[in-house]
Amino acid sequence: MSTSRYDRCVPTHPYHHGDLRRTLLEAAAASIEANGVEALSLRQLARDAGVSHAAPSRHFRDKQALLDALAEDGFNRLATSLNEASQGVAATPAAARRRFEDLGRGYVAFALAQPTLLSLMFGLKHAPDARAELLAAGHESMALTMRVIVAAQEIGAIGPGDPQHIALVAFATFHGVATLTSGGLLDGVPADELVATASELFWRGLQPQMAVAPDLAPGT
Repeated sequence: MSTSRYDRCVPTHPYHHGDLRRTLLEAAAASIEANGVEALSLRQLARDAGVSHAAPSRHFRDKQALLDALAEDGFNRLATSLNEASQGVAATPAAARRRFEDLGRGYVAFALAQPTLLSLMFGLKHAPDARAELLAAGHESMALTMRVIVAAQEIGAIGPGDPQHIALVAFATFHGVATLTSGGLLDGVPADELVATASELFWRGLQPQMAVAPDLAPGT
């Protein structure tokens, strides 16, 4: 009998008197990466956790509620990952640039490790009926990126500009790197190498513009 990748990841010991909500979220995250969102089953998660079929309903009223919680948890974990990756004080322009690159590396690493979850996160965040808690969690990663941009602007490492717009373009850049890498569309170019190059080019475009003296007319 064939088994899925998720089946091979199911703990051999059933859940016992712990945080059932966390157990279900972690199992659901593993399940969607292995088998896709459509195959996710609350009954199967309960069975694997060794609890009754009704037990998950104490935390998630239905599959959609579980998916919403999974997306919110994903954004919270993404924010934590980005915060850890970009820790440090940008006291010099060089440090500010490294901090920006580390932020990009953190995002790409998260995206490559959990591509299905990432797609779910942004899909539900932009749904018309997205929950307020999910929206708040989703905005935190962008807010963190904006703080990195503002800190760099404050020490003159990059020029002025709307931090929100800059952060959005930075997000699009690193998300593109992750998407192309996970799709095998970069002809084997390592993601780390592309992140470094993208960061350098992006940062170079943000440098303060040097004043250029006008050409002098002949004889002046």
